[in-house]
Amino acid sequence: MLDKAIKGSKAYWGWIIFLLACIGVGFGFYMLQWFQGLIVTGMGRDVSWGFYIGQLTYFVGVAAGGVMVVLPYYLHDYKAFGRITILGEFLAVGAIVICLLFVFVDLGNLPRFINLMIHPNPTSILFWDAIVLNVYMFLNIIIGWNVLSAERKGVPYQKWVKVLSYISIPWAFSIHTVTAFLYQGIPGRHYWLTAIMAARFLSSAFASGPALLILLCLIVRKVTRFDPGKEQIRTLGGIVAYAFILNVFFMILELFTSFYSQIPGHMHTFAVLFTGDGNLVPLMWTATVFAFIALILLIVPAARRKEGVLLVACVSVIIATWIDKGFGLVVGGLMINPFEKVIQYWPTFPEIMISVGVWATGFFIITVLYKVASAVKEEAGA
Repeated sequence: MLDKAIKGSKAYWGWIIFLLACIGVGFGFYMLQWFQGLIVTGMGRDVSWGFYIGQLTYFVGVAAGGVMVVLPYYLHDYKAFGRITILGEFLAVGAIVICLLFVFVDLGNLPRFINLMIHPNPTSILFWDAIVLNVYMFLNIIIGWNVLSAERKGVPYQKWVKVLSYISIPWAFSIHTVTAFLYQGIPGRHYWLTAIMAARFLSSAFASGPALLILLCLIVRKVTRFDPGKEQIRTLGGIVAYAFILNVFFMILELFTSFYSQIPGHMHTFAVLFTGDGNLVPLMWTATVFAFIALILLIVPAARRKEGVLLVACVSVIIATWIDKGFGLVVGGLMINPFEKVIQYWPTFPEIMISVGVWATGFFIITVLYKVASAVKEEAGA
């Protein structure tokens, strides 16, 4: 079926060439980091996790969010999602590739990445995070490819595929739960030391993942003859609405606990992120504004049923969650050292370009998989 990926319009090939160019530029800057080390990044002794790990955290959520179409389809037999389940699974594959590549570039060079595999440490949360991510990626590849192949042949998929689908549902919850444990298991970092960190991660994942899937469904409808369906997009919009409301509620709980209880460590971090002490203040207030816009547009059912409104709401959700979890969470937890000194951090140009290369790699994979999926769906529809 991969032969369908080499047949496309000029716009399709233009997008492919653009992504390949971004990958090439990113690889060039990665070679600079290879020879000079992580000194080319904005990270240091105190802020040892920066933009790379922030993006890892965000895209783990995007991957986990794919379960919001898998669960209703396989577990609750919601037939409507049969049209877009494959898109959710292939989005998860691309997102996990992005996550693994961000781990790779954050480790600095290849020997360190190899040491992670040949010298595993079962007491390390990162070790378990790597396992659950890889297993979830292969589950989605196997399930998605076999279901698509069966659809192309016009036959039911095999029963063992449904068994793997059932396994992938709790596994999707596990990948973001284990990622949350990376942070909340560090007692010296007050911003991360909260029992609802995993719950916050999952709620943001179930908002940002389906929000991105909605945007991709709208793009697929526009550039191909396959229509993911209005009912499917509206249902996803409802999922995004409830998950994002829950995510904002969890954030309010954190603020109440910190300031009503007057916990110095927790209050200090929020003050640095939202007042004049840190250079992330404009970003965090930008995230707050977009979160407010998303809530207004999503909370009224009649409004979010309009695809134009839903599109703006999904973009707002993606921006708000990307800033909060893909940047503020990781950096915010590290930018106050044990001596209560604020350490300013901002990604360098090489750091950003390497990230662009990683994003381009993931979206290249998503583009190819979506091209194959949409072509098969078009054939099946015909």
